[in-house]
Amino acid sequence: MRDTGAMPTLLLVNNYHYRRGGADVVYLEQQSLFEKRDWTVVPFAMQHGDNLPSPWAAGFAREIEYGRDYGALRVAVNAAKSIYSIESRTKIRQLIRRTCPDIAHAHNVYHHLSPSVLAGIKSEGVPVVMTLHDLKLLCPARTMVSDGRVCERCKGGNLHNVIRRRCMKGSLALSSLIYAESAIHRALDVYRNNVDRFIAPSRFLISKFVEWGWRESDIAYIPNYVDASRTVPEYSAGRAILYLGRLSEEKGLATLIRAAATARVPISLVGSGPIDEELKRLATALGADVSFLGFKTGPELWRLIGSSRAIVLPSEVYENAPLSILEAYATGKPVIGARIGGIPELIRDGETGWLFESGDATALADALAKVAGAPDTVIANLGRAARRWTEEEFTPGLHFDRLIDLYAGVGVRA
Repeated sequence: MRDTGAMPTLLLVNNYHYRRGGADVVYLEQQSLFEKRDWTVVPFAMQHGDNLPSPWAAGFAREIEYGRDYGALRVAVNAAKSIYSIESRTKIRQLIRRTCPDIAHAHNVYHHLSPSVLAGIKSEGVPVVMTLHDLKLLCPARTMVSDGRVCERCKGGNLHNVIRRRCMKGSLALSSLIYAESAIHRALDVYRNNVDRFIAPSRFLISKFVEWGWRESDIAYIPNYVDASRTVPEYSAGRAILYLGRLSEEKGLATLIRAAATARVPISLVGSGPIDEELKRLATALGADVSFLGFKTGPELWRLIGSSRAIVLPSEVYENAPLSILEAYATGKPVIGARIGGIPELIRDGETGWLFESGDATALADALAKVAGAPDTVIANLGRAARRWTEEEFTPGLHFDRLIDLYAGVGVRA
């Protein structure tokens, strides 16, 4: 047992210990947030060549990375471990006995660490909370996307649709594995049996889980945050409207390019992905003014955001709570967003940005034209309002306090 006079210890669990995606950013930012408030934070993740340094790395689970050129035996072992990893369960129990955490907070564990880590934590008597970063516990393929469009065919337990439609990268083998994983986890109810409270960063996500049969009382709403103090806002309105993210079908980028061609408004796409060349051909065919800037990060990315007029999210699938919106706001930029998923919760239409109907190229063209034609002072004022909103509602301090209140609800006292 820990010294009652010491600050609590937090066990943080996530597949990756580096900035690979949004969930990993949230996990790493949470580690920093709690360490700044003198908590002891103990991470548990997979071993991986891109991991950030950690004194706990030797105790991480062995890497599982799909798409690697593994031998047949390793592939079979990884498939079994993705469903239930005895190694992950054993290693996290050993870690708990060494560190005596007061609470465990899990982020993404499926496919890699597996929910065996949750069972391992629970067996040691440690309270467990888990942040839901996507729809995986409802949809085997995680995104509720099929053929680039919203799909809810698995609702009501019809998980076989993930095989029938080959939802995982078009692969029958991978889709079958994901089906087996989800079917077993669903039958055993391994998540709800081993997690004391779930967290959703959007009210949309809660409503979707409730619609699919979950109890609303099991899920707490705690929005993501951005540390605006790290960013110097740039309120002057640039020319280009900027998209940041993966270049994939479900992101609505073909609709964006058609809208840009109609509105005759310049747009810039920052990112890479499987439809990069397809989008370039479409832009050329339509005569759209589109700059393909490739993947950017660090100071160069922030410079592009700061010099833009606005950020656009034309998604055509259920986004949860895109961090890119809060990051744009922190930089003093308004956001044009599709009215789908959790995006509308983060945009005050006409105050911090603009909303349009998802998938409607005409509506998006109207929004682009409106933004391009608005006086620079109007754009700047929306950017200031967006920045103020992050400073009032989406701060590190508020996020910490909300988590502490949730932890108290499962018996942890700071």
